[in-house]
Amino acid sequence: MTAVTPKYKRVLLKLSGEALMGKDSFGINRQTIAEVVGEIKTVVELGLQIGVVIGGGNIFRGIAAGAAGMDRAQADYMGMLATVMNGLALQDAMRVAGIIARVQSALNVEQVVEPYIRGRAIRYLERGRIVIFAGGTGNPFFTTDTAAALRGAEIGAEIVLKATRVDGIYTADPEKDPTATRFEAIRFDDAISRNLAIMDTTAFALCRDRKLPIKVFSILKPGALKRAVLGEDEGTLVYC
Repeated sequence: MTAVTPKYKRVLLKLSGEALMGKDSFGINRQTIAEVVGEIKTVVELGLQIGVVIGGGNIFRGIAAGAAGMDRAQADYMGMLATVMNGLALQDAMRVAGIIARVQSALNVEQVVEPYIRGRAIRYLERGRIVIFAGGTGNPFFTTDTAAALRGAEIGAEIVLKATRVDGIYTADPEKDPTATRFEAIRFDDAISRNLAIMDTTAFALCRDRKLPIKVFSILKPGALKRAVLGEDEGTLVYC
């Protein structure tokens, strides 16, 4: 049997909180999180080193009405705590699947997860552990997309894999415009100038400056993550 070799050695996977809630209106859907972990396990078995930045939208959505009119910084801290909850859920689902994972948080909540320490995270990756980065950047006013760009640069990832509900970047919203077409690849400057809101501008700019490419793909599409790390035509590549 021919051995399958991934194109990359170390990657940063950005998972939105919404990716964990399935068809539910908010919260964590156990079947969905198990399916996501199953996709991750297929690339772990290739020997890939994986860091994961997790969002918190699925939990924060459930309290969004109560947060209306709240101070932005206060709301952002609540969102960061939601990512810690998601990180713990993801770690437990990985445990069930036989994957060893560590959760590190940019917020100091040492009773439940480790603090983010770059050197320790890299050592975990080198030992074949998955590292789940929670707590965003630890600062308000920055999205988890920016946290993904930041952590990807810090750990020396070769690419940021942005998992979404759609299979790449389109000329328009494919859920609203049936004539929208998918980009196979697009430059950072073009993506920014076209205002293609698949990631925020800060994250795009950081990845561009660090020459860290981004692959946008659908986590809901079976096998898409594996095809992305093998360098196959999957999703959209954003490059310098």
